[in-house]
Amino acid sequence: MSENNQVRDVFDAIADPTRRRLIRLLAEKAETPLHELTAQFSMGRTAVSKHLTILKEAGLVLDRKVGRETRFRLNASPLVEVQDWVAFYTKFWSTNMLRLGQLLEEEEE
Repeated sequence: MSENNQVRDVFDAIADPTRRRLIRLLAEKAETPLHELTAQFSMGRTAVSKHLTILKEAGLVLDRKVGRETRFRLNASPLVEVQDWVAFYTKFWSTNMLRLGQLLEEEEE
């Protein structure tokens, strides 16, 4: 487990399009109640809650109770792992495309 007690892999958590949409919605506001999130989907409250639980297990979502309502907010710090992974491959492909360009130029000459 990492420093923020993740029990689920971040890549696993963001693999689902519904969860990626939830992350996007949570990024747009400081906090969002469950009923507002549920209204954005064509699924029930229980299904949305299950997706939020997976995001919480990956450390991507934090929640708090306000009366009978649960409010959710994004914790984007675990996404650094995804950013680092993508950055590695961005560099990888940039380097290989540069090499390919050089090779093609050499063949033309």
